[in-house]
This record gives sequence, C-alpha cells and structure tokens, in this order.
Amino acid sequence: MLVLRQPFPNLGETVAGLLFVVAGLAFFVQGLEMGLFPVGDTLAHALARKGSLPALFGFAFLLGFGTTVAEPALIAVAAEAATIAADGGAIENSEAARQDYADGLRYTAALSVGVALIIGVLRILKGWPIQYLIIGGYIVVIIITFFAPEKIISIAYDSGGVTTSTITVPLVTALGVGLATAIRGRNPMIDGFGLIAFASLTLMMFVLVYGMVI
Repeated sequence: MLVLRQPFPNLGETVAGLLFVVAGLAFFVQGLEMGLFPVGDTLAHALARKGSLPALFGFAFLLGFGTTVAEPALIAVAAEAATIAADGGAIENSEAARQDYADGLRYTAALSVGVALIIGVLRILKGWPIQYLIIGGYIVVIIITFFAPEKIISIAYDSGGVTTSTITVPLVTALGVGLATAIRGRNPMIDGFGLIAFASLTLMMFVLVYGMVI
C-alpha cells in the first residue's frame, strides 16, 4: 500500500491469518518446552542408564524420522517443489504424481535425519571430534552435487535448512544434551550439541541421491 500504491487483496483475512500463525506458534513452542522437550531429555537419560545400544539407536532413529515427517516447513517446501516440478514437465502434472513426488522428498528427508541421529548418538558415545565429521560430510555433499541433476540441487540445499525447524530442533537438542549429560566423561556443551548439523548435512546428501535415482 505504501510502496506499490496498490490496494492489498484480502487485507482482513491476511491479518487474521498472520495473527493465528503467531498465536499458534507461541502455544506450540510453549507446549514443546512443557511436554516434548522433557520427554526427549528423560528418555535419553533412561536409555543411557539402561545401556542398550539397539534401544538407544532405535529411539534416535524414530525421533529423527517422526519429527521430520511432521515438520511444517518441510511439508511446505516439498509441496512447492512438486508443483514446480509438475509445471516444468519434470513429473506428470497430476494430483497423484505431485503427491508422490512431495511424499518421496519428505520420507527421504525423514530417513536421512533418522540416520543422522544414529551417527550423532554414536559420536557422543565414542567422543569423536565433530569438526572432522562435518568437514568430511560437506566434502561428500560437494562431490555428490557435481553428479546430481541440476533441478534437485537447490531443493536439497533448502531442505537441509527447513528440516531443522520448529519440531525437530527442540527434540533433537534434548536428545543430544540429555545423552551427553547422562554419560560419564562427556561434556554437554561440547558433546551435547551438533546433532542438528548432522541432520542438515545428511539430509542434503540423501535428497541429492534421491534426485539422481528418480
């Protein structure tokens, strides 16, 4: 209205929608802090004390997979990517084809985050330096980029960012910090963080490979 000197379409609905989004996110984050964040921390402590590696790895994988599938930002990006792919002729322009493409991106991303958390948990248990894993991982991402289809590269890089968002970050952080706190000899400030970086990195790899496969 001020810059373009044009009336804003559906101004009342847009303002109401923005207010609902802000209120929804505020309640959602409060719910995470009250409920889900303590759950992740408590389960990490309990599994560490139990000493069962299969249970710990299974919990880490399911946590990463479940939070990523439900991540609103990833759902939006996957749906938009499917629409653009259909309009550009990369896939069939039908509702079923677009849904399959979007679901493929989402489940590939979810699988990658689950695998990333298993690697991250193993790093915490072993005390491996994170910088070597991150640097090595990004070298692999750059190499894969040269072989991946051009149309999937930007989607893969954006997916790596949006996946670590509202749902994934609090729970994954709780897992890492809780696990590092429960294991003797681990520093929560040094060893407890870094799982988010693994999630973004591994997701880019998987989506690039997904583009090469399909």
